[in-house]
Amino acid sequence: MIELYRQAQTGALSLDETVPVRNQFRSIVDGSPYSLSEGDDSDSEVYAVVGKTMTLRKLCELMIAVSSNFAANLLIDRLGVDSIRRTVTSLGADGMEVLRGVEDQKAFDKGLNNTTTARGLMILLDKLAHGHAVAAATDRDMIEILERQKFNDAIPAGVPPGTAVAHKTGSITRIHHDAAIVFAPRPYVLVLLVRGIEDQKKSAALMADLSRVVYDATAR
Repeated sequence: MIELYRQAQTGALSLDETVPVRNQFRSIVDGSPYSLSEGDDSDSEVYAVVGKTMTLRKLCELMIAVSSNFAANLLIDRLGVDSIRRTVTSLGADGMEVLRGVEDQKAFDKGLNNTTTARGLMILLDKLAHGHAVAAATDRDMIEILERQKFNDAIPAGVPPGTAVAHKTGSITRIHHDAAIVFAPRPYVLVLLVRGIEDQKKSAALMADLSRVVYDATAR
């Protein structure tokens, strides 16, 4: 998302540019094609328009708010993984490595995976919160997208109702994350990365409990 808005800020693209929606991507291992499974994704909206087009703005919204893997892959293809990696590095997000799109099984089998760290995510969210990721106005737009996140059973579940939370969740088998800007009376960034819990209801409840502890501590 940050790289998308950076390129829009420089005039390299427009957020209202349309891109073809094709469910075919290339493995970073050998260039062979692969496609995404709707059953393994958290959103069906992009799959419904295969063969048509969708704006970059809409793809970004779906990538963040409903964690659409399909939207993420289309954006990665349009922006370029090298550009994404350079921007992440330039912002000082330690330990974050963007290699590929989602569901590249050949890359997964060879251990070629995207990685993140709590510190890296904290740095990116802190930059957004202070208007230093791209620019003040564009960063505010990105925060508003993060505030429209539909999965709210982790960090937001631990703060009082009505507290604005701009956040992004992520999950795969036995891994469940949430990273947020919490607009408490004393705003803060909180990143929780959970590994090893099979039941995501339990990992979400754990993160909600930790979120509550942090919120209460900031309120003292």
